[in-house]
Amino acid sequence: MRRLWVALRPVDPMRSVKAALSALVIGSVIIATGLVYVAIVSSTQLRIITVFSLVASLLLTQFVAQRLTAPLSEMTEVTRSMAHGDYSRRMTAGRLDEFGELARSFNRMAADLEAVDRHRKELVANVSHELRTPITALRAVLENVVDGVSTADPDTMRTALRQTERLGRLVEQLLDLSRLDSGAVPLRARSFEVWPYLSGVLREAGMAAAGSSRSTPASRGDVSLHLDVQPPGLTAHADTERLHQVVANLVDNAVKHSPPHGRVTVSARRGATPTSLALEVLDEGPGIPEEQRHRVFERFTRGSTEATRPGALRDGGTGLGLAIARWAVDLHGGLIGVAESPRGCRIQVSLPGRPGRPVRPVSAD
Repeated sequence: MRRLWVALRPVDPMRSVKAALSALVIGSVIIATGLVYVAIVSSTQLRIITVFSLVASLLLTQFVAQRLTAPLSEMTEVTRSMAHGDYSRRMTAGRLDEFGELARSFNRMAADLEAVDRHRKELVANVSHELRTPITALRAVLENVVDGVSTADPDTMRTALRQTERLGRLVEQLLDLSRLDSGAVPLRARSFEVWPYLSGVLREAGMAAAGSSRSTPASRGDVSLHLDVQPPGLTAHADTERLHQVVANLVDNAVKHSPPHGRVTVSARRGATPTSLALEVLDEGPGIPEEQRHRVFERFTRGSTEATRPGALRDGGTGLGLAIARWAVDLHGGLIGVAESPRGCRIQVSLPGRPGRPVRPVSAD
């Protein structure tokens, strides 16, 4: 019955504009023929019958034309509203014909445009807020130095340097997101050994945290980083530059939310295929509430528990790190998400690797 229903669509006036126009022509011909027959049988003058035939055909044509052109008029009004910045209006999509399909597609397009416009406004507001904070702090430090309130000693300069570094991180992350959104980031995947690669990434993270004289408040030299790769000779196939962004941002996020003298563990295992990779970053922090887990990978989203827990440090983050990690994973066609954990936050990453036989690995150092 379903196949029969689909096959009858081209001849169904309710589901096909062509069938409706054909029905209009056939109906006009039937009306004219019927009136001519009545004229012959009743000896009515032909001109009277012609007038009645024209009036009936015009009324029928007007009715059908009104039904067919109504969606176009509605679309014109909605389009004018969108041109003036109102993306909330939608078309009536109750019809079954081609105009109904057009209305549904138009509504999906309007919803996408509304989401893009809302995202644009949020992005401008969030970027303005993120830029304002370090600029204001940097300006206050420099004004104090210029006015003689404070001297240009190393501590004062380090404060200014921290704000400058924060500005640099924000601009760099925004550029990364811009390149990812525009598709300008090519995927240069290759095979590599996982242990030396991840140990290099963690070594860089540890050096950044240990440089206390130039560290930001989020840099935690008291947090220990641990690496667990099984088997030790594990190899994977991925873009090492993009994967570096994923691991570095996840580790940075885990360090920020770790308690004093906490521990962050990075685990790597083989995935479902020989060149696939399953990563896991686990910290000992307060974790992410279940109702917030679907939002942690959105842009400018920051944890709400970090500022309230005892001993917590203000992270000064931009809320872009996890968003960049998600985009890099999506670029590989992989998955990233927050997994259940009895303690802390556990984020899992799955990269599909390359189908087929793996090639001989090369060192990632």
